[in-house]
Amino acid sequence: NFFDISKMDSEMAVSEVADSGYIQQNSMPEDDPNKNEQPPSVEGSKPRWGPQHAGAKELASLYSGGKRLQEILSVGMCFPLLAVVFGFLCYHFQWDNCVVIILSAVAGILTADWFSGLVHWGADTWGSIDVPVVGKNFLRPFREHHIDPTAITRHDFIETNGDNCLLTVPFLAYQVYKFLTLSPQEIHATYTWECFIFFLAFFVMLTNQIHKWSHTYFGLPWWVTLLQDYHIILPRRHHRIHHVSPHETYYCITTGWLNYPLEMINFWSRTEEFITAVTGAKPRADDMAWAKKSS
Repeated sequence: NFFDISKMDSEMAVSEVADSGYIQQNSMPEDDPNKNEQPPSVEGSKPRWGPQHAGAKELASLYSGGKRLQEILSVGMCFPLLAVVFGFLCYHFQWDNCVVIILSAVAGILTADWFSGLVHWGADTWGSIDVPVVGKNFLRPFREHHIDPTAITRHDFIETNGDNCLLTVPFLAYQVYKFLTLSPQEIHATYTWECFIFFLAFFVMLTNQIHKWSHTYFGLPWWVTLLQDYHIILPRRHHRIHHVSPHETYYCITTGWLNYPLEMINFWSRTEEFITAVTGAKPRADDMAWAKKSS
């Protein structure tokens, strides 16, 4: 059946994941400056990917004014809170905390990469845009992204980062509350944890911007391409592997560092098998339906 064929195709994709020719043949050519269009597929004259795909057009049209307002408010709250927390951390800084701060930063990056993979996998794999509230507001961009991967490069700062900023706001607000109410001694006792939460929030906030850069082949600042080349942040070629249909691998998109160990243990596929066995739900069913949409 269709899912068995998809599984066979995905196994082939994983086995040939290092083959750049295979990747380019089976994913949209994002480094094409001409609107990043894929030539018509063998199935007919409809585009397989890109902004002219019927599903991509419909999904893009569902971006609403209410969603835009939520993103504006999220960005507007996130950045002041980050600045305030950073100010408090600097105020309470002590030189004997230097090693702790470095370790907290590394832990924050790794945890952000893990959560980016978990959220990305969950939104890619399960549910549909018909789910009330969540579907059109939070799952829709994931469906659009697989059909038109470079749509994200045409999104402004607000649309790119609004949802990630929203995730950080409750945690940053709670940090501000603690800094305002705890004694200096209590803050010193929890300083390591506060540094970790700050770095986690910072890198969660940055994740979709880093993701956008991984789809941007023109006009990136030199320092961004340098960070990509040394795999300090998500590299373009590394993330291209995820965009080989059926999009079932390499979900971590902050740095991508955790993609290697997670794929070695088949973490995502084994988790999907368990969920399907328990619930009967088919992974990526909604994603496939949008990809096949022709009118």
